[in-house]
Amino acid sequence: MRQHDTLFIGGEWVAPAGTGTIDVISPHTEEIVGRVPDSTAADVDRAVASAREAFDHGPWPRMTFAERAEVIARLAAIYNERQSEMAQLITEEMGSPITFSNLAQAPQPLEMLNFYAELGRTFEQEEQRPGLFGPVTVRREPVGVVAAVVPWNVPQFVTMTKLAPALLAGCTVVLKPAPETPLDAYLLAEWVVEAGVPAGVLNIVPAGREVGEHLVSHPGVDKVAFTGSTAAGRRIASICGEQLKRVSLELGGKSAAIILDDADLASSMGFLSLASLMNNGQACVAQTRILASRNRYDEVVDAVAGMVAAQQVGDPADPTTGIGPLVAKRQQERVEGYIRIGMDEGAKVVLGGLDRPQDRGWYVAPTVFSGVTNDMRIAREEIFGPVLAVIPYEDEADAVRIANDSDYGLAGTVWTADTEHGMDIARQVRTGTYGVNCYMLGANTPFGGYKSSGIGRELGPEGLSGYLEYKSIARLG
Repeated sequence: MRQHDTLFIGGEWVAPAGTGTIDVISPHTEEIVGRVPDSTAADVDRAVASAREAFDHGPWPRMTFAERAEVIARLAAIYNERQSEMAQLITEEMGSPITFSNLAQAPQPLEMLNFYAELGRTFEQEEQRPGLFGPVTVRREPVGVVAAVVPWNVPQFVTMTKLAPALLAGCTVVLKPAPETPLDAYLLAEWVVEAGVPAGVLNIVPAGREVGEHLVSHPGVDKVAFTGSTAAGRRIASICGEQLKRVSLELGGKSAAIILDDADLASSMGFLSLASLMNNGQACVAQTRILASRNRYDEVVDAVAGMVAAQQVGDPADPTTGIGPLVAKRQQERVEGYIRIGMDEGAKVVLGGLDRPQDRGWYVAPTVFSGVTNDMRIAREEIFGPVLAVIPYEDEADAVRIANDSDYGLAGTVWTADTEHGMDIARQVRTGTYGVNCYMLGANTPFGGYKSSGIGRELGPEGLSGYLEYKSIARLG
């Protein structure tokens, strides 16, 4: 059991203001695997004050981009050496299959650190442009103190989408990890100290929603970077709007995978299994609406069912496991509730259903529905579990219409033998990220959503812009 009795504030491990604790429970065994303090509003006040002091008076914002990049590179080197430890810890605390943790949960955060370290080595704080009466200096300055509020599903990935660019920009950060997954943040704090990040630049306060709202609304915070549900995003946006506080939101998704008639189903299913079922289906970018033409509908349904049935369900620490448990009992109950909704709406359960595949742990049966129409709740609402809905379309224009007929616009894919034609489809679907015969995210390209999937972009040079203020200085002569 991993026992932490302190909080990471001001570069030190300090006693919390309260006595409450958060138990971290294994989704596989339902046993306690860790315990951390439950931060209070007073702890948040202390963390923000530390970040404020580090920003207003500390060295970090006054270093050059290249100097900060070297510190980020040191952190990346430590991360590289110990990424397997991080992967195993995330599997332990939230049930991500170890194969996925080794593929994405730890390597992708490392990729982000490396990208921003490299970007910072040549990034200019100032540039000169011609003005009406003389030269104009355009200066880039850090936005200030950042509140980073992250979810439990890919905790280090989401943390680094915020922390890496914020660090390069010269911001200071108060990180609030989700109460389900605080342990990885504690490990990261150890590495941050080892890398030589100055005191107060990163502060960590694990807590629930109430304390999180206190952080978001804190007058000492200049920007909020949030990833989570659309409902929570709306609340955060309203607070930041009232305070005219900078905000970026990466929210939910209900992504569509369009299977064109010329697609090779065998090869498509090999890649689609990751795109639709990654992290036990607990991914905002998961391709959970499978769109198939009526000409090949039954064939696609059979292929999807076979793809899902081939996934081994069980212990997430087992390298042969494809689908592990959901993060919490409430999530298990939520997903099973949607399976009931789908059945009540008249969709047909082709595979899975309500029989749990394990006696212990928060498992649900990976489920495939056929006979789904796009107005059903299982086609419109984010389920966040291994539940796929196969929806028929009449022609390609109808497929694009169905893909776009969603409150969300985060991700999507098209599967075809003609990649150039796939690019034509990609340009018509209103999502922030898209894939032709694949789905992937890269540290060097922007990530974010249209519509209710969020505001702003993370990753790439575009992700750095969200942590910078731009100042124009004109001069005469």
